[in-house]
Amino acid sequence: MSSMVNTRQLETNKHKLFCQSQEKVPPLFLFGSASDSVVPLSSFVICLQALQTNMGKMGKPLLLLLAFLASSYCNSVPVINMALVEVREDLAIGAFAFQIDASDPDNDPLAYGISGTDSSHFEVNTVTGEVKIKSRLDRESITVGSTVFTASATDSDENMAGIVSYRISEVVPNDGASLFSISETSGDVSLSGTLNFTDKSPFYQITVIASDGGGILNGVETVQSSSVTAFITVKDTPDQDPQFLNLPNLATVDENSNVGMTVFNVRARDPDTGVNDNIHYSIESTNAIDLFQIDENTGDVSIQTTFDREELLDIDAVVILQIKASETNPNVNGVIASTTGELQISIGDINDNGPKFYECVSDTCTEKDTFTGEVEEHSSAGVSVNELNIKVEDPDQGQNSRFNLHLEGPDKEAFAVSPSAGQGESSVQVTIKDPSAVDYEKKTVMSVQIIAEDASDKSFTSMVTVTINIKDVNDNFPKFENETYEFSVDEHCADGTVVGTITATDEDALDVGKLTYKLVPESMREVFDVDQNSGVISVKNGERLDREGTNSYSPTLQAIDADGKIGTTVVMINIKDINDQTPEMNRDLYEAYVQENQKLELKIQATDRDDPNTPNSQIQYRIEDSPFSSNFTIGEETGVLTNSGLLDREAMDPALDGRIELTVIASDMGTPPQSSSTSVIINIGDENDNSPQYLDLAPYEFRVNESILVGSVRAHDADQSDFNNRIFFSITDGGFGSFILFSEATSEGYRGNITVDPAVALDYESDRKTYDLTVEASDLGQKKVTTTVKVVVVDVNDTPPQFPSNMILNVTENSTLTMPLGKIDGKDVDTNHLLQYELDSTECQCSGIRGPCPEEWFSVEPNGDVITDTPYDIDYEKCDKVFLNAKVVDVLTEKRSNSTNGVVTINILDTNDNAPEFVVLQDFYVVVIEKVEVGTSVGRVYAIDRDTGDNRKTKFEVTKVDFVSSEGTSTESLFLYADSNDQEDSEGRFTAYIRSQKVLENNKRGKFLVEVKAFNTGDKSISSTSVVELLTVDSSYRVSLRFRASVSEVNANLPQIRAAEEITILEAYFVFPNGTALNYDEVTAILNSEEVYVEYGYQLTQLGFTGISTTVTETTEVKTEVFVMIGLMAALAIVLVVTTTSLVCIRRNYKRKLKAAKAMNSAATVVIENQKTGPVVPGTNKYTKEGANPVLNMNIDTATDLGFDEDGSSADRESLNSLDYNIDMDMEEKDTMGMTVNVLLK
Repeated sequence: MSSMVNTRQLETNKHKLFCQSQEKVPPLFLFGSASDSVVPLSSFVICLQALQTNMGKMGKPLLLLLAFLASSYCNSVPVINMALVEVREDLAIGAFAFQIDASDPDNDPLAYGISGTDSSHFEVNTVTGEVKIKSRLDRESITVGSTVFTASATDSDENMAGIVSYRISEVVPNDGASLFSISETSGDVSLSGTLNFTDKSPFYQITVIASDGGGILNGVETVQSSSVTAFITVKDTPDQDPQFLNLPNLATVDENSNVGMTVFNVRARDPDTGVNDNIHYSIESTNAIDLFQIDENTGDVSIQTTFDREELLDIDAVVILQIKASETNPNVNGVIASTTGELQISIGDINDNGPKFYECVSDTCTEKDTFTGEVEEHSSAGVSVNELNIKVEDPDQGQNSRFNLHLEGPDKEAFAVSPSAGQGESSVQVTIKDPSAVDYEKKTVMSVQIIAEDASDKSFTSMVTVTINIKDVNDNFPKFENETYEFSVDEHCADGTVVGTITATDEDALDVGKLTYKLVPESMREVFDVDQNSGVISVKNGERLDREGTNSYSPTLQAIDADGKIGTTVVMINIKDINDQTPEMNRDLYEAYVQENQKLELKIQATDRDDPNTPNSQIQYRIEDSPFSSNFTIGEETGVLTNSGLLDREAMDPALDGRIELTVIASDMGTPPQSSSTSVIINIGDENDNSPQYLDLAPYEFRVNESILVGSVRAHDADQSDFNNRIFFSITDGGFGSFILFSEATSEGYRGNITVDPAVALDYESDRKTYDLTVEASDLGQKKVTTTVKVVVVDVNDTPPQFPSNMILNVTENSTLTMPLGKIDGKDVDTNHLLQYELDSTECQCSGIRGPCPEEWFSVEPNGDVITDTPYDIDYEKCDKVFLNAKVVDVLTEKRSNSTNGVVTINILDTNDNAPEFVVLQDFYVVVIEKVEVGTSVGRVYAIDRDTGDNRKTKFEVTKVDFVSSEGTSTESLFLYADSNDQEDSEGRFTAYIRSQKVLENNKRGKFLVEVKAFNTGDKSISSTSVVELLTVDSSYRVSLRFRASVSEVNANLPQIRAAEEITILEAYFVFPNGTALNYDEVTAILNSEEVYVEYGYQLTQLGFTGISTTVTETTEVKTEVFVMIGLMAALAIVLVVTTTSLVCIRRNYKRKLKAAKAMNSAATVVIENQKTGPVVPGTNKYTKEGANPVLNMNIDTATDLGFDEDGSSADRESLNSLDYNIDMDMEEKDTMGMTVNVLLK
């Protein structure tokens, strides 16, 4: 906080201007020693300076201490004519504050300035002395000694009792008691200690007591007093520097990290908690420039540029940042408060360097990629190569600096490298691994490559080449002066011709003069020879020297010393050429294609096998004289054939078809010269350089009927090729889209045929009767010529007739009409027309399917009459609708179509002309004679009527019944009737059950022949008859077939039958068509026969068939009288129980009725011998006709709601599954043995 200053108060609540000493000593006051008071913190203490600009070194500042002192060396001191100014605290920054008033007795120019503790709030113009506001002024920031507030109290008494004195009785908190004092007389509460928002309390509560001077009250000396409480809030001022929260600190970041990556977040705070100024960050200094940057707002230290740790080893890879944290706004002294802290960033190593090789001499190492050393041949294994100073180093750290070494190169198997692995740095030696491979005579110089690989990353690899010079031991061989010698000799020269002389030397003394010479390989000695002592090489066989076959020989000449040591050299013998070869053309025939008027360039090439770059192989070209040779030239040396002028295809004989043949001769320049020739075929392509020309004089004029040829225009093109002389004609004007022009080739050129467009009708009755056409003839090169054609339109019959639409006729089947059914009335808008009608085809529709007609019933007369002229009867059942596809033809039509097609629809009306037709599904039925009672169904008949509507509804009637006994006798008895069904089934069949009107006699054996009549119910009823055979059999022939399946699986046609047994018993009767029935033993024998089992065994097994059994129960000896007695007693008991419980059980009976009624909804009438009159309700003992139930003797109304809960009795539910016999006489069985099986399901 600001220190307190004592001064004389000049005027209350005014700003004072004085000069404050920088030491804490009493200041010098101008106005004497008047009463002291505390100056508010808003007073500004500054010192004004006025300097003479011409005083030189003797000039010095004069301070305004409110008393002017002057001293000079032969010069007067400036005088400041002011001591106090008043400034408002609400002046804006930059606003005028006051003017320094100063003068100089010598009238020297003055320079103005201000200084002092509070001078930072102002800025001065050094020339004019004008002072402006530099930072915000705050009057309320008071200093020690300043009056905080004044407590004022009044007392109406007089004398001492009216004199008020003040004191502070309490300050909260207690540690604030020393910070405030009060004037006893004036009540001014002053600041007597330094306030600190941060370290002390920001809130104070002061209680001030005002007391009078005392006096007599009611005879007692009394002092009156009262108190008041003041609340003081201390405002914080920015007087502390920022503080780092996490510096100094150490951060780590890997080398080669991404630019912009945040490394560390520097955090600082403003200790002035009441102000809490924003902090800005910056880097003051660093030992590595531009590597890092800091965000001035967030304090994030991030990477500014990519860096490599190995380049920072001179600072130990640690970057030191001096970071400065600065407050945004100036503090109480007008200065931006700041502080600095150190952040060390350690650069982490990554494996980004590979090992490298260095040559180290003394203390200096230089990176190299080649080294040279030496070693004696045949040195022992492990001996190091001399003069190698190799060091390998990986600048990475730790595991990243590990590396492996190995050898590569042509001689790697002869040497080894040591060490094979290292870390950081290591000296490297190359040692001998295979002494036998280090042989001077084999190699005087050997080479290896040392490969250093980073142990972690194989991509970091470096290599050096080590050249090893092998030192020779005393074991010299003969040597030639040159490794190769070169000589020349003419091809086909004479034998003995000397080629040259070559000698060798040997450093061994014993070998001097004792060297011998030899040519190798042996094949060389067939052509050349060498003197073994002198080394003279000569030709042995000159005829074999042919330069064109072999132009040089390279034999090896050996020099052999006394110990057999051999030195060698290569002898290069070049065969000199003579002109013995003729130039050879590269092609036997050259052929080129060039357009007329274009430039031809064709290179003719020949080769000469004589020696290149000699006259013998230098070739010159020329064209042999011919009819077209003058039109072409050829480069004498280049062989490029070109035309000397423009080529005109039309100037040539058309018979040549543009083909020119030349002969080119190639000759060499040897002595004597040799030559050869080749043919050159040049095809001159035709260019479209001629325009078509009309063969007739323009204009053309034609008279035309529509849709026929108008006329033709003719033209030709002088170009010779078919491509260029092809002419296309087009109508460019005047056609109005009404004409088409076709081009065709003729012997004279091309003809353009003009016709009327078929899609356009030229109407003579229209306004346009003539057309003036512009016809253009052009070739493919778009060279064009035009002519005019006049077309005059001639009136013709050109409109097709119209066929009437939606024409429908009706006719009844079987009709015999003499009059037409109707007439087709076509229309034609042409005035000169003549219409006739034709029948193209007919189609018939039956049952919604349309197709060809089985018979032709109708025809169409030329005048349009539709008649029935056919030997066949019209039959609705064959076809219910006929479609006549006819057309109307205008025989006078001259163009376009002369006819129009149409359809006449004839509906065939049905009549009752078909009798019902019986459908035989079963040849005969089997009747168990003991089971037939009144109403029992013994058979079923089916019939279909092909008519429609009421004409097809069919009824049935039994007209005759004959019984033929097994003995052959016949009797007639009409005891059966037909029970017809009014509704047809899904296949369109009407059905009827044949039922019995009486109980049959049990002794009848044979068959019934039942004659059934089927008749329809149309206006004229038509009928047909059929005979149904009923074979009789008794129950003793019943056989039970056992199946491993439920009833529903055996008989899927009876879903209402639900059985619970795991085994189904199918009771059947096997009867031959002649009426012979089979018993159990006979059926068993047939089913067990091999042929039946092979053909049907697998199918029966798949159906769950397990076997057969007899249903005849074996009788045992019983006492008849005992059972009679028991039966009578049981009957009496049953009557008694029924009588006494009928009323109690009525609810249960009604529930049974309800379930039976529901079952009736799915019941089907079945053929069963022991069935009562009326259909059975499957799953119950319920009958559906009155009197059919022997117990209740009453009919069940299926619509009756009995009002009971049908699921209330478990006993009733069980009764629904108590099946005795559920019989289906309608089930069809495949019987390959010609037998009918009637089955019972159990």
